[in-house]
Amino acid sequence: MTLEGLIKPEFDPNLPIYLQIMNFVKKLIVRGILRPGDKVPSVRDMALFLGVNPNTVQKAYEELEREGTIFTRRGQGNFVSEDENIVDKIKERMVKDLIEKYRKELEELGLSKGEIFNLLKEMLE
Repeated sequence: MTLEGLIKPEFDPNLPIYLQIMNFVKKLIVRGILRPGDKVPSVRDMALFLGVNPNTVQKAYEELEREGTIFTRRGQGNFVSEDENIVDKIKERMVKDLIEKYRKELEELGLSKGEIFNLLKEMLE
């Protein structure tokens, strides 16, 4: 997989960069740019593309491997998990995390769960 043609993410200064790299790779998987069994860009290539230290990318890849999103083949590189359900699992977790984040922020604004539900329902209709 080449990184050519991809839009480089803007880093949020309030979040650790390695977490943002993890999310970038997960989005590539969810969007079908990286598929189960595909080779993930090397640490060096990803670091050059993102303009970050290779150690930061390595940390992100280690965490992705720890959670089962990618795996390493010695001497060959990192690959997307071959689990056929990996895309659905990643997408579900990312969606739930986003919903939870915005639910908390809306409650901090004083909205009740009912008001949040009604606003969301209105927006989707």
